[in-house]
Amino acid sequence: MSNEFLLNAEDRSDVGKGASRRLRRLEARIPGIIYGGKSAPQMITVELRELVKALENEAFYSHILTLSVDGKKQQAVLRDLQRHPAKGTPMHCDFLRVDKTHKITMQVPLHFTNEDKCAGVKQQGGKITHSASEVEVSCLPQNLPEFIEVDMTNVALDQVVHLSDLALPKGVELLALTHGEEHNLPVASVHMPKGTTADEAEDDAEEEPKED
Repeated sequence: MSNEFLLNAEDRSDVGKGASRRLRRLEARIPGIIYGGKSAPQMITVELRELVKALENEAFYSHILTLSVDGKKQQAVLRDLQRHPAKGTPMHCDFLRVDKTHKITMQVPLHFTNEDKCAGVKQQGGKITHSASEVEVSCLPQNLPEFIEVDMTNVALDQVVHLSDLALPKGVELLALTHGEEHNLPVASVHMPKGTTADEAEDDAEEEPKED
C-alpha cells in the first residue's frame, strides 16, 4: 500500500496534564506519542487543524502513515485516538511504528456493497441487518487494506454472512478466526421485517410500479 498520508509533528519534552491543556488551548496542537519498533517511545505534538483534516478521510484510520517528526520521517499507523467527550475534538493520539517485516493488527472498516441488488431484499422482500462495521485483521504493513468489501448481491432471505465468508486480500487474515470456530461471528444478515409475512414481502418485492 502506498503512503498517501503525511502528518507533520514536533518533539515535545513538556509533559503532564497542564502542559497538554496549554498545548491545546494556546498553540492549537494535540499531544501524542509514537512507540514500537526498536526505538524508544517519543512524545510528540501535531497541529490540530492538520489532524482534523486527515481524520475526515476514513482511510487515515487504517493506513500506513508517514510521520515527519522535526523533519525525520517514520512509518506508523494510528493506534488510538482520544476525543473530547462532548465536543468530539481530538485530545490525544497514539501512533505505532511499523516495518515491512513485522505483522500488525488493525481494525479495518467493512464496506457493504450491492445492497440494492441483494437477492433476499429485491426478490424476497427481506431487510439487511449489519452486525459489524469493522473487523480486526493481521497482516504485514504493505498488505493492510483500507477496507474489506462485503458483496450482498447473492445473499438470500434468512441467510447470514459470517467472518469466514469474507473475501480477504492476499496476506490478510482475520484475527478472530485464529481463535477458533466459535469466533466466526456474523457481520450481516437478511431477514423478514418484523410484522411482515413472507407472502406479503414477496408481493411487495415483485410489485411493478404503476403508470400514471
